[in-house]
Amino acid sequence: MSSIIRTENLSYTYLASTPWETKALKNINLEINRGEILGLVGPTGSGKTTLALHFNGLLIPSTGKVFIDNIDISRSDVDKKKIRQKVGMIFQYPEHQLFEETVFDDIAFGPRNLKLPENEVNKRVQEAMELMNLEFDTYKNRSPFSLSGGEMRRVALAGVLAMKPEVLVMDEPTAGLDPGGREELLGKIDDFCRNKGLTVIIISHGMEEIASLADRVIILDEGEIIASGTPREIFLQERWLKEHHLGIPDYTRLMFLLNLRGIKARTDIITIEEAKEEIMRIWS
Repeated sequence: MSSIIRTENLSYTYLASTPWETKALKNINLEINRGEILGLVGPTGSGKTTLALHFNGLLIPSTGKVFIDNIDISRSDVDKKKIRQKVGMIFQYPEHQLFEETVFDDIAFGPRNLKLPENEVNKRVQEAMELMNLEFDTYKNRSPFSLSGGEMRRVALAGVLAMKPEVLVMDEPTAGLDPGGREELLGKIDDFCRNKGLTVIIISHGMEEIASLADRVIILDEGEIIASGTPREIFLQERWLKEHHLGIPDYTRLMFLLNLRGIKARTDIITIEEAKEEIMRIWS
């Protein structure tokens, strides 16, 4: 499998050569495969968002390199605009970035900035709205500010998808959503990523969503990668995670608690579906 993002000895220092100098990243070597869903987790201040901001050139390494499709994006002759079309970013609470009068115009903003013909803009908006389960005729003329929180989040996401990125970076995509909105959004993310072969990087404190979506998990702490593996490999290390101030999915914790009470249960459970099956097996 080929990599679409690669870092070599990537380090980044905020406010270098000042009394407030902070080394946010230290010698990060990482490959992200095309079509992979990667979970990026770690304690607050571990460097997750700083690392993600390097993936489309919003930050340039203090030392080291970042490659997108084998292009060193820190070079001065690289077109950063093209890189940012390839790598789309969804920041926390993206609905705060909505500003147009209609849903259509908000989603169309990016494609129009690419100077695309209006018929192509219309096509991209419709496709993105369909991906996000926003029925075109129902929503296109509505004000985005009249929508629910979950709907606004999906409009913001559709605006990035309309740019047709190859990589999507999402920082806490379900933050602030109620359980229903969270479940709906995660389902849509999983569907379109798998169907479109999109490479996705999810930064999250929500271990349940990382467990259910990610193919691989990277853990950062104090600017360094301290662990990498599948969700099952990572979340089985309950004691180690606790030592690094990280949690495990609630379903996994439940299995550990059952074992502590003398009820023999599998401890490699990481999704609610697996937990349901195991509980049914135990009490059948």
